Amino acid sequence: MSYFFNKKINTSFDEAITRVTEALQKEGFGILTEIDVQETLKKKLDVDFQKYRILGACNPPFAYEALKAENKIGVMLPCNVIVQEISENEIEVSAVDPMASMQAVENPSLAKIAEEVQRKLSAIIAGL
Repeated sequence: MSYFFNKKINTSFDEAITRVTEALQKEGFGILTEIDVQETLKKKLDVDFQKYRILGACNPPFAYEALKAENKIGVMLPCNVIVQEISENEIEVSAVDPMASMQAVENPSLAKIAEEVQRKLSAIIAGL
């Protein structure tokens, strides 16, 4: 089982960020965190790296249900989505597969939640 879903799209990096954010919002996800890996690596290590952004996406109703079922599940939240520039106007978008993450947690009540989030995230990526 792969631990992510991904798709390559032909657009600018900034447009990809916009498209991904809008697609997530349509499915009830908000962006809680945004990490600019390129900027961070330049600042901390003075190295050049491709455009690479980690978006921490959260669907509050599902997060709430997951937290009620397993109070330590927060260590696996939010669902990360990455947008990275492969080459000019070639962007790869990847999202975590929550079913893969949940295999590490021995709580069967999380399976239904993870399946629904998996369905939504895979549809978002496929629809880009």
